[in-house]
Amino acid sequence: MSAQLPAVAVLPELEAVPAPPAAWRQLLSNKALVVGGGILLLMIVLAVLAPVFAPYDPYVQDLANRTVPPVWYDQGAWLHPLGTDQLGRDYLSRLIYGARISLLIGLSVALISGLIGTTMGMLAGYFGGKTDMVVSFLVTTRLSMPVILVALATVALVGGSLWVVILVLGLLKWDRFAVVMRSATQQVRSLEYVAAAQSAGASTTRIVLTEVLPNVLPHLIVIATLEAASAILLEASLSFLGLGVQPPLPSWGLMISEAKAYMFFSFWLIAIPGTALALLIFAINLAGDGLHQVFIPRERT
Repeated sequence: MSAQLPAVAVLPELEAVPAPPAAWRQLLSNKALVVGGGILLLMIVLAVLAPVFAPYDPYVQDLANRTVPPVWYDQGAWLHPLGTDQLGRDYLSRLIYGARISLLIGLSVALISGLIGTTMGMLAGYFGGKTDMVVSFLVTTRLSMPVILVALATVALVGGSLWVVILVLGLLKWDRFAVVMRSATQQVRSLEYVAAAQSAGASTTRIVLTEVLPNVLPHLIVIATLEAASAILLEASLSFLGLGVQPPLPSWGLMISEAKAYMFFSFWLIAIPGTALALLIFAINLAGDGLHQVFIPRERT
């Protein structure tokens, strides 16, 4: 009598699962990210390599060549492609060096406010209870104070300078980070892998840093781009009012402020830095929108 073989279950044929697209292809397929990121990258390169690209020292004055028009005017010359300002300083050089100040302010304010807001939001979202109540009260208090008015009052009392503007804006722009990180942390906290880490005996610090933070990082990056653009615009506003970056630093807002007396005679003195400022804000917002579509595809429109 032959031994009876055990029945073997016939498994259905598995279909091949298509591999996810490569990260670089996904990024390059987003037109908003490509255009905005390309413009932003170009400005970063110009700012970092400003001594290489700037044809003159942005602080050197030449009173004999004041308000020379750009090259596309009849009186313009390639010696100063974008002309000179009211003190004879080369406008192209000041524009390139001004990108350094705008990008430094945007990055620094995003880092300071992001650190404060992310810490508060993640603590409120993870622990809840009284911690959430305290953070919500602080956010409500902060939202009741207009940023521009508080910044104007503070800078007027302390005195305007580059680092004062960075510190004041960094301490005022954290509320959006806190609100978004609180909501994102509350969603992540209830997921299974967080419960698994808690069951395995992982410490709260380790869970927050290794389980929660990497999964809310896409939201953090998107908010950082928006806040960086907002900080650059606020700095330009403060500098235009004379309470931000002080002369002779080539801030774009300060360049617009210094040229307002010449707006009817040399309009390009305002148009050139204004266009550069608008282009930088546009690039940052466009790149942020592209990152939002790539990192958070569930919210694509």
